[in-house]
Amino acid sequence: MAPADSFGRDSGVAVVLLPTLLAREAGGQGRFEVDARTLREALGSLPVRDLCLDEHGELRRLVNVFVDREDVRGGEGLDTSLTDESEVRIVTAIAGG
Repeated sequence: MAPADSFGRDSGVAVVLLPTLLAREAGGQGRFEVDARTLREALGSLPVRDLCLDEHGELRRLVNVFVDREDVRGGEGLDTSLTDESEVRIVTAIAGG
């Protein structure tokens, strides 16, 4: 088994952090370690993937994703490459009127 890093995760995996709202839908789990090469693979492996991705497999309008603190919408989007040191944060926007 690979040694754990300073975040307490095994090396070779990226960490995905969910906001409280999505964590509730994931059975209360707000942190996932995923073995994925791209953001698309990482999100697709989550139990809340349908809440993050639309029927075409694209990010839902009110879901913002940051990889290593960079907004993916301004870069490669779901094709953003992940490393074993990547931290993915999902942020849901609140809409209403």
